[in-house]
Amino acid sequence: MVRTCCVVGCNVRSHDREGKKLDNGLSFHRFPSWRQREGSHVSDITKQRRQAWIAVVRRADIEFRAIPSFLLVCSRHFLSGKPAYEMDVTNPDWAPTLHMGHDDKPVSDSERHARRTQRKRKRAPIAGKPPPPHNLKMNHTPVIGILVYINLMSIGDGSDSVTEAEGQTKDCVYSQQGRAEINRLLEENRLLRAQLQKTELNETFLKDNTEKVSYYTGLHCYAVLMSLFNTVKDFLPISKTLTGFQMLLLTLMRLRLDLPVQHLCHLFDVSHKTLSSVFTDTINVLYARLGALVHWPERHCLQATMPPQFTETFGKRVAIIVDCFEIRTERPSNLKARAQTYSHYKGTHTIKYLIGITPHGAISFISRGWGGRASDKHITERCGILQRLLPGDVVLADRGFDIRDAVGMMCAEVKIPAFTKGYCQLDARDVEQTRATAHLRIHVERVIGSLRNTFKMLHTTMPIRLLLSCEAEDTTFLDKIVKVCCVFVNMYPSVVVKPGPNDTCSC
Repeated sequence: MVRTCCVVGCNVRSHDREGKKLDNGLSFHRFPSWRQREGSHVSDITKQRRQAWIAVVRRADIEFRAIPSFLLVCSRHFLSGKPAYEMDVTNPDWAPTLHMGHDDKPVSDSERHARRTQRKRKRAPIAGKPPPPHNLKMNHTPVIGILVYINLMSIGDGSDSVTEAEGQTKDCVYSQQGRAEINRLLEENRLLRAQLQKTELNETFLKDNTEKVSYYTGLHCYAVLMSLFNTVKDFLPISKTLTGFQMLLLTLMRLRLDLPVQHLCHLFDVSHKTLSSVFTDTINVLYARLGALVHWPERHCLQATMPPQFTETFGKRVAIIVDCFEIRTERPSNLKARAQTYSHYKGTHTIKYLIGITPHGAISFISRGWGGRASDKHITERCGILQRLLPGDVVLADRGFDIRDAVGMMCAEVKIPAFTKGYCQLDARDVEQTRATAHLRIHVERVIGSLRNTFKMLHTTMPIRLLLSCEAEDTTFLDKIVKVCCVFVNMYPSVVVKPGPNDTCSC
């Protein structure tokens, strides 16, 4: 069957099927249908589009409700060579605009009167004529709506006002300059709309809302967030799609909420590759600029901030409270790595970290990651924490830390709960000592719980690529993530010392 373009003055013909490109790159497309059973929004958009096509083709034999299937529009009349997606109302190809066959030259009043008289004589009333322009909804497509309004006026019922409006608007709407200006405005509208969607997640998104700051970032308040941003903003890489604050917010939201990557891509309107690059670069900056906040304090600082409950039991000798926590990982393909990371305690493959806190509750030490098979004693003796002890220091630990000899080599002492295996009953002194040690050692478990509960990403199964050493560094990317999270936990109020009445946040 021969396919012919229905646009006035277009002589494109083909024997090929509808919608399929020819050898010369042309294709044919039907008039859009009016879908009334898919909701009011879809119904309005498809109705407007059908009316727009009819208006720009401007043929009296085309009715709104009954358009024959052989009436087609070829790809010559679209900027991109094909119609745009029906919901992309700001796209210039939402309706055909090129080579529409209309006479753009101005006409005199006598010629206009002759055409009006001839149209009244020849054109019969149209049964399914589109509704009048004032019923047309144009809230979704401001520029396209103007075009449809003008075109509908041009095919009106023959009144003098419609005909005069047709003569006044022909030159500006259907001229080449007018179409170029409309296309420019449509593109500008699309860019501004995309920019508006991205700028919603900016500084004002979290301002003066402590609850929202805590939920999305894991930080204590807005003042802490802005202080953090001002510290690192000069070191963040320049991005063409995101601001510095959005880069920091994206990273914090991924650490805090462990949102799916695709969801974050939609929120910030970026690609998967851009998001991964931004997250990696921001973590590297935070690790380099804030890593020093996890530090071992001097002895006089420890003694000056020693809580009373520690002083009553051990004097001012406690230097650190240690424990280990594990993060699940994917199963390595390498057999040796698989054996090193399997944890019998967790029953899966893990990476283990040794963490140490001061009596005041601040994280003062975090080791690099070790395979889940490594024991607590093995990690403690090789992670470098013992070299920081001073003579006379006391280390609080769990029963699994059998490190008395290693700590004794540093002229320090380790306090662990008494072993009950092989004893019918502990004597009163051991019971009291065990109760006091366990009561104070529990603070490190509270800090670990705060770390894992605040940053949900540490609950997920980490991919193997995060366990590889970073280029030219002796640390893995997972080590950087864990240390950055520890820095953020140190920005929270202490879990050991209750804040006083004057210690509230000022934001």
